[in-house]
Amino acid sequence: MQARSIIRQFKPGVIVGVGGYASFPVLNAGQGMNIPTLIQEQNSFAGKSNKILGRRAKAICVAYEHMEQFFSKDKIIITGNPVRKSISDNRKTREEGLAYFGLNSDLKTILVVGGSLGAKSINESIDAGLDELMKEDVQVIWQTGKHYHHHAEKRAKAYGSRVRVFDFIKEMDRGYAAADIVLSRAGALAIAELCIVGKPVIFVPYPHAAEDHQTSNAMALVNRNAALLVKDHDAKTELINKLKTVLHDSNMQQTLSGNLKAMAIKDADERIANKVIEIGRLKG
Repeated sequence: MQARSIIRQFKPGVIVGVGGYASFPVLNAGQGMNIPTLIQEQNSFAGKSNKILGRRAKAICVAYEHMEQFFSKDKIIITGNPVRKSISDNRKTREEGLAYFGLNSDLKTILVVGGSLGAKSINESIDAGLDELMKEDVQVIWQTGKHYHHHAEKRAKAYGSRVRVFDFIKEMDRGYAAADIVLSRAGALAIAELCIVGKPVIFVPYPHAAEDHQTSNAMALVNRNAALLVKDHDAKTELINKLKTVLHDSNMQQTLSGNLKAMAIKDADERIANKVIEIGRLKG
């Protein structure tokens, strides 16, 4: 009832939804009122809301292939996921990135990110394997999230400037520019950014995401030899070894990087916006 009331007041020409419990009542009400709707499904495994709403949506913008298992094929448009302009238009050089973090240009740089809140399994794996990792000619940019930050700073202190610890990295364009290899969760937007960045990446998907969609997202890249995957519960025993394997295999690095870049879509925002405009004009 509230959704219908909002729609009557706002009088939208098109309603756009990206899934989740908050978008369901609004799009469902709009579809009942014959207002055209568009869905943007960010993940490779569609959520419940979008699967239901997709039946009456005018278009479904997706970031992955083979989404016809969830939606009508004639409604699907591959647009990719929108990426912030600082990443899609990033012209920062490796040297600029390294200088920003006070790092050595002669060493390989590993960027560790677990989303804005950090990732427990990734943090614990880096913590446990840091001494072994530091035997390699590497340096680390470690984004921990707030909860692990103080402990990580103490842990990294012995290695001075070779391990830079941050609770949050605002200037991710500089972080990506500095990186040679990335460790990351496998959220849809992180993957969209990493495809554009094109640096070899090891994903540790968050296993408790809805429908385990992060694993599905990561596997879409792994199956195209564009990324590597370590399961969350295996991270402590496998992550450092897999990282060392990539570090010592330049051919693997080139293959992963090339295949990742081939999946990049830089103009997802424009593709989606153009489809929204098209649907609105058809109604008019």
